[in-house]
Amino acid sequence: MTAAEGLRERKKRKTRETIQREAMRLFRKQGYEETTIEQIAEAADISPSTFFNYFPSKEDLVFRDDYDPMMAAALAARPPEEPLTVALRQMIESMRPIIERDREVILERTKLVFEVPELRARIREAGEQAHDFMRQMVAARTGRDPEDFELRVATAVIFAGLLEAIQVWVESDGSKDFADLILHTLDVIEGGVRLDHA
Repeated sequence: MTAAEGLRERKKRKTRETIQREAMRLFRKQGYEETTIEQIAEAADISPSTFFNYFPSKEDLVFRDDYDPMMAAALAARPPEEPLTVALRQMIESMRPIIERDREVILERTKLVFEVPELRARIREAGEQAHDFMRQMVAARTGRDPEDFELRVATAVIFAGLLEAIQVWVESDGSKDFADLILHTLDVIEGGVRLDHA
């Protein structure tokens, strides 16, 4: 990547973050359904056509973030001999400052997904995409085929655990530490889920 490309990507990310931040402010003030793309664009000091360069729709604005490539890069950077569970924990630790920085926006976006009917309707699609990303990420780390049955089951268990961690975090109104909840999820999975002792 050239320096110019790096600057261009940073500027695009900053614009995308501004659009999301202003959208969340408007959603808080007047409601999700009542907020138009034109109002979001005006608040972010861009044109409606520029909005669509960053987000295909208002719904995508809520679901879209830049965390997946960050997590993939953090996992790929771990030493190859490191066990997967250790590498995953270190990946979460590396994301902790970003999660804390964006805590309010992440919390607001997640609440919207649970509360707004048209967003809830997209949860399954978004979940399938997120699980597919996790499978690809773990497959790249382990050298296994993303369609490997054991890998599919393992990542499905992790993903289901993460969804529960997110639910608990939202129910606490963000008062619990999100990264700690994810690490606790890995503790439970790694220790084996024994329902008779749960």
